[in-house]
Amino acid sequence: MKSSVQEWGKLNGKSILLFEMQGHDGQSIQIANFGGIVHAWQCLDKNGQLNDVLLGRPDLEGYIEDHPFFNAIIGRSANRIAYGRFELDGHPYQLPINLPPHHLHGGFNGLDKSIWSANFTEKENCCELVLHTMLTHLEDGYPGNIDVWATYTYTDKNELTIAYRAQSDRPTLFNPTLHLYFNLSGLSSSTILDHQLWIHASHITEIDETSIPTGRYMPVQKTPLDFTKPRYIGENFDIQHPLFSHTKGYDHNFVLDSHAFDEAVASVIHSESGRQLQVYTDRPGLQLYTGNWLENIRGKVGFYRDYVGLCLETQGYPDAPNHPHFPQFVLRPGTIFESKTKYKITVDPITKEDKTFS
Repeated sequence: MKSSVQEWGKLNGKSILLFEMQGHDGQSIQIANFGGIVHAWQCLDKNGQLNDVLLGRPDLEGYIEDHPFFNAIIGRSANRIAYGRFELDGHPYQLPINLPPHHLHGGFNGLDKSIWSANFTEKENCCELVLHTMLTHLEDGYPGNIDVWATYTYTDKNELTIAYRAQSDRPTLFNPTLHLYFNLSGLSSSTILDHQLWIHASHITEIDETSIPTGRYMPVQKTPLDFTKPRYIGENFDIQHPLFSHTKGYDHNFVLDSHAFDEAVASVIHSESGRQLQVYTDRPGLQLYTGNWLENIRGKVGFYRDYVGLCLETQGYPDAPNHPHFPQFVLRPGTIFESKTKYKITVDPITKEDKTFS
């Protein structure tokens, strides 16, 4: 493995660092200590061509501006909390409403906006980047002073693992995710509708017209949400379908049938490039988002359009504090939150007939 670090810029008088890790075959990844953002992931295709398979901004200034959480660590709590309200041990809390009428992805000053301290280690077959930050009591409305560590491990096999660790001095919520936007073609001008997707989930958490769970588990069988067998995302894709009437595409939490870390919970194949992504996690949920609202957002080159990025966000269920029968993500003093997710990208010369979708 080879590695390097550069000062990417400054924010609030602090240096923002960009760490690059490269395997022996030239594949590489870049991670910043601002928001834990994975800025780029260069991967080989079946012809030996390197391409960046992540969407994002061209520079640090672009990430400091408002953007759709490109490739950042999200928290304290990923996804939505209805009307920003929850109760914990009999105490009501009000979080900021940053996606009216609800709270989304930790609010205005979450982990994605943190400047993390960094400790970097290069080894023969992997590199490890340990990031640390603190969020204070009632910051963005959440109780508790919380310490958070995120350890990125990038291996010579082109695997990226993020391991979370957190502890708090008061009961609080903690439900992080990594908001990577993939396009395995390496061409952000192409949509991800020609990617084949499999998800190990037979149910979703059903949502209302504002994307808040109703509390019911809905079977995916005989619906456009059925990815229990690999199929093209663009197959029978119809944003007029009732399940997409308010989301304009896929933006749903899948209830994983199992989440033992040593078994993949999802996979994505892009036949033309030969790239395959596999996702491993110990979290109970997986949010599938197909970049439904990317039109005219400035990207690394030019402006994006809808459906050019695919997110597979490992998480606890959305709005879980308001649904007691959902798995809960309360972090209490004296306990430690630990979780990990791995993304693995390989190359396989796939011979199946390729399909393209507009």
